[in-house]
Amino acid sequence: MRVSHSFSADFDDPNLVSTVGLLPVMGLAEVAGLHELIAERVTVPGPAGANAAAKIPGLVAGMVAGADSITDMGLLRHGGMGRLFTGVRAPTTLGTHLRAYTFGHVRQLDAVASGLLVGLTDRVPGLVAGAGEVAYLDVDDTIRETHGYAKQGTGYGYSGVRGLNAQLATMSTPTAAPVILGTRLRRGSATSAHGAPKMITESLATAKKAGATGTITVRADSAYYNHGVVAAARASGAHFSLTARMDPAVVAAISRIPEESWTPIQYPNAIFDEEEGRWISDAEVAEIGYTAFTSRRKAEHVSARLIVRRVKRLNPASTPAGQEELLAAYRHHGVFTDSPLGMLAAEASHRDHAIVEQVIADLKAGPLAHLPSGVFTANAAWLVCAAMAFNLTRAAGVIASRRHARARTATIRTQLINVPARVANHARKWRLHLPVGWPWQTAWENLFDHAHGSATAIA
Repeated sequence: MRVSHSFSADFDDPNLVSTVGLLPVMGLAEVAGLHELIAERVTVPGPAGANAAAKIPGLVAGMVAGADSITDMGLLRHGGMGRLFTGVRAPTTLGTHLRAYTFGHVRQLDAVASGLLVGLTDRVPGLVAGAGEVAYLDVDDTIRETHGYAKQGTGYGYSGVRGLNAQLATMSTPTAAPVILGTRLRRGSATSAHGAPKMITESLATAKKAGATGTITVRADSAYYNHGVVAAARASGAHFSLTARMDPAVVAAISRIPEESWTPIQYPNAIFDEEEGRWISDAEVAEIGYTAFTSRRKAEHVSARLIVRRVKRLNPASTPAGQEELLAAYRHHGVFTDSPLGMLAAEASHRDHAIVEQVIADLKAGPLAHLPSGVFTANAAWLVCAAMAFNLTRAAGVIASRRHARARTATIRTQLINVPARVANHARKWRLHLPVGWPWQTAWENLFDHAHGSATAIA
């Protein structure tokens, strides 16, 4: 490809927009009840908190279009955007609004995000397809690096990086991509499992309202291997599947597994073993009954299954100190679970917990590229808005096409959201003129027709 001619350029067309996909997406948010939920739930006082029902949707819209800072919200105020939307606020106004939030107001916004997800699942059933039978709730956290010392709450966490800690709970099914059930911003020095039981309880309640009426399994890595997480899952009627820490009790349990109990398995798609630094295509799996948390009072002991995957070591020198005799030949990965699935199926489903890491990666490639404010509660509210933007984008993909239903948010943004158009008025009716030959025209029209039809029906 080469440049065809010599050009000049002028920013002089008041009828062009670069993100016309925001029109159907924000129409979907409107019919899902976003504005009503904000008006009912969010009560930020003072002039800065006024008109939250206009300001929060503006922040969400900017994030859907790719904004990762307050300044980026200026993309909502170009060309013909004023014809597509009313009540668009300046970036400085949106930043002032966020800085007026307290912890209580962030919790109000959490309730809005939960209600929006429920509203989206009502209008886009495929968003959580299969949740009436099987669903998985994955919990994980990430450190969002910050620079300088102006941001409140920053600290050095488990990764050794200075920043803030964002905790997420997602829900997925075997046939549907994940959506975000809940978020929580914590201080950078917070442990991974801090506040996890409450997060799990609230997220399971949201999941059930959103249609997860079948079997639900809470999955998490070894940082969440504690009694509080198991108790929260069981109290809400869910199963659990947690990576077991290789403490002496777990090592002793593994040593009791008879050699003939190990079942060879092969992975259709190789998995990467970070500690060994190589791809693994085969392993062996076995299980044994196990009682965890025996240091607590007897009523809090939990008996379930310990499913163990072992992989041959290529580097015996990597054997943990004190475990040379048992673990010299193999690396062992234990999963403590009460899953009703068979051994191999339960082990495979637990490995799918990594799906939450993809959600975190998507957020970091979008609105969580930065936590834009020096005020901790403003950043906490920003994180909740990012979750709402993620769920809206996911719903838009489900409506658009089967391919977009499982696509990454960056793909949906490129193909369906950030689409240029010219706004025109013909016979007193507004009309959008989009590029000829747009490769994803059919998917975009599916999204537009669905949102436009819903908006017409509501009106």
